[in-house]
Amino acid sequence: MNTRMQVRLWLWQRISAAVLAPLVLIHLGTIIYAVHAGLSAAAILGRLHDNAWFGGFYALFVLACAAHVPVGMARIAEEWLAWRGAKAMLLGGAFGLLVLVAGLRAVYGVVLS
Repeated sequence: MNTRMQVRLWLWQRISAAVLAPLVLIHLGTIIYAVHAGLSAAAILGRLHDNAWFGGFYALFVLACAAHVPVGMARIAEEWLAWRGAKAMLLGGAFGLLVLVAGLRAVYGVVLS
């Protein structure tokens, strides 16, 4: 992989991390609030169903994760498995696609169905 591509991937991961940071904090705050309020899973799902704001929030969360994961997984494959180039990028891309599909299905299942 050439230096230009490595710089682009590094930048892409940093941008996605900047998007993820506040989303993770909001997500954790929501979980803490729900636990302290004693909300059941049914009550939480009831609040999220047909809620466009939460649907948009978690869709953005999933998209940011799907952008962030492939670069990290490719780096892990390079460092731990000694995979290089296309093989490492393919693994990263597969994990990113898995996160995207599973995450958007979860958002659809919770918010829209």
